Amino acid sequence: MNRLTMLMFTIIAPTLAGMGVIISLVMGHYNVTTILISAACGFVVALPVTYFVSRKISDL
Repeated sequence: MNRLTMLMFTIIAPTLAGMGVIISLVMGHYNVTTILISAACGFVVALPVTYFVSRKISDL
């Protein structure tokens, strides 16, 4: 993991986790478990997204 990947992860992970929480709340799921699962899913999805984005930027 290079510095660009770590920097991009600090931006992408909270963004996707927040999107997961917002989607969960819009769907009407207001319990804590569902919100935490949505945030965790966003965090896990951020790993490959960060890898591909940083890879594309590095190839420029």
